[in-house]
Amino acid sequence: MTTTDRVLYLFGSAAPPVFDVANVIQDAQARGFDVCLGLTPPAARWLAPQLTELGRLTGHPVRSEYKMPGEPDVWPKADVIAVAPATFNTVNAWALGLTHEFVVGVIAEGIGKGIPMVTMPCVNAAYVQHSQFERSVAELRDMGVRVLYGEGGFMPNQPGQGKPKEYPWQLLLDAAQELSPTRE
Repeated sequence: MTTTDRVLYLFGSAAPPVFDVANVIQDAQARGFDVCLGLTPPAARWLAPQLTELGRLTGHPVRSEYKMPGEPDVWPKADVIAVAPATFNTVNAWALGLTHEFVVGVIAEGIGKGIPMVTMPCVNAAYVQHSQFERSVAELRDMGVRVLYGEGGFMPNQPGQGKPKEYPWQLLLDAAQELSPTRE
């Protein structure tokens, strides 16, 4: 890792594409990112057998919980934050400022800190019928978050017909690269 690496916080929720996160980390590293991985508690449970290896891969501890008061921060400061897969719960909690989970707390605060952010939902077509989802997407966009949803981003599938291997991770990394400042 060189000192010119930009720091990417990659945050994932418990949706099937999260199982590909090791490959995404490697792709991000090949693009010059120093990656710190954060997971919602359900995603951390899903990936429990891989957490040690994912920490080795990134060179940073994988986090899914807030640190205790007074504990030092174990990650460098983020240059850009990418949130994917972002579930219905994560998108709505973030837009509403409900920060009981570490990942949502960091991204909610990141808006106020002016950290460039991109998110790509992973929700089925039944969830998007709930009126709060569209309000949350609009709210995040209004707060300056690039939301890769709809044309040119994630398109929902019918319930039970997801295609996690077709999740467009490259769109997320392209946007993160575009949003992150270059270091001299």
